Amino acid sequence: MNSIFNFSQSSKINNWKVVNDDVMGGISSASFELNRDGDAEFKGTVSTANNGGFASVRYRFSARDIAKKKTISIRLKGDSKPYQFRVKSKATDYYSYITTFSTLGDWETIHINLKDLYPSFRGNKLNKENFNESSIEEISFLIANKKNESFKLIIDKIEIN
Repeated sequence: MNSIFNFSQSSKINNWKVVNDDVMGGISSASFELNRDGDAEFKGTVSTANNGGFASVRYRFSARDIAKKKTISIRLKGDSKPYQFRVKSKATDYYSYITTFSTLGDWETIHINLKDLYPSFRGNKLNKENFNESSIEEISFLIANKKNESFKLIIDKIEIN
């Protein structure tokens, strides 16, 4: 296994950036910080007002070779809501490869097959093949369930294997 990020009380999370629908006039709000246990907490409120409806957090890093990797594993604790996990092969790509996962409300490890990630831009599936790249430079989590809701996703670690 290869760690993308393993959160702890000493983690430096300044490269994790919150991006909400306020970039297009929405009023959703979110934060990303370490809790007292050293896990990351992505939490906030999604609002559909002003044509909004999403909150996200992204992490950009130097290109990571994943040519022989097949799965991303994430140990997390959700709030029984669905979230999107997104990957970019190059941080400058206009689109992401995405999948939606459900959370159970307790600690769990989810496994995402890279080949199942499909290309999407602004909520629209693109007419391109699923993820088949040899590197990644960005990952993100997004919540956009087309309703007003508060959310909290706690993340312990993200690995690629």
